[in-house]
Amino acid sequence: TLLSFPPRKGATADPQLQQFIEIESQKQRFQQLVHQMTEVCWDKCMDKPGPKLDSRTEACFVNCVERFIDTSQFILNRLEQTQKSKGTFSETMLD
Repeated sequence: TLLSFPPRKGATADPQLQQFIEIESQKQRFQQLVHQMTEVCWDKCMDKPGPKLDSRTEACFVNCVERFIDTSQFILNRLEQTQKSKGTFSETMLD
């Protein structure tokens, strides 16, 4: 089927297309999160790059990643609670 852009008023988009777009958006958000986490933890833990990580640097990376994930999850849960208390939860708040 051909899609017209912009869609006509009242026309609904193909559900498969909507699902595909949502999945791709989630992938993009995940990649952005991984990139941000890598940058933050690299800056925090890596003093001088070498051929291998010492145990202190490795422990720093593990702790940094765990705290980053915990913090991100906390923020998402808090946003969801805030939005639910207002009546609706909007995915666009997470972008």
